[in-house]
Amino acid sequence: MSEATLLLTAIDQGDSKAAEKLLGIVYEELRRLAASKMAQESASHTLQPTALVHEAWLRLVGDKNPSFENRAHFFSAAAEAMRRILIDCARRKLTQRHGGGYQRVNIELQDLAAPDIDQQMLSVHEVLDSLAKDHPIQADVIKLRYFAGMTNEETAQVLGITVPSAKNYWTFARAWIRKEIAKS
Repeated sequence: MSEATLLLTAIDQGDSKAAEKLLGIVYEELRRLAASKMAQESASHTLQPTALVHEAWLRLVGDKNPSFENRAHFFSAAAEAMRRILIDCARRKLTQRHGGGYQRVNIELQDLAAPDIDQQMLSVHEVLDSLAKDHPIQADVIKLRYFAGMTNEETAQVLGITVPSAKNYWTFARAWIRKEIAKS
């Protein structure tokens, strides 16, 4: 019997330390399995092989006492856990809330629709009051980021919001302003 099979038997018998030892033995093999699965995914996939292994391990062993017949059964279960994680990620990415059906565009590389800096600044200023009526926090983010030159972190601190919220408000406000400028 291999050491992994013996550890699987120990896990089955309730030895809590056996799971930790098993991870040390099978980790590299699980990582290779995860890397090969991730190679089949699109380049925009954000889940890394290491994270996939860790998530699969938690699903396999977690806080319960799993029962595996042998090494092959364990790796089969690990592959199934990885498949389910990847399917869950794919489903999540396809939901409308997470941008399903939309193409990802790096908005930081996009310019607001204005011919030069002065005209751009005037165009932003003209639509900023309209933005402030419906979305006052987003307007404040534009004022701090665009006109004061603050970073997301500084903006979040000044407004008393989280950095991810500041980034989301910045993205929303830029898109909103761009749309309004295009209308006029």
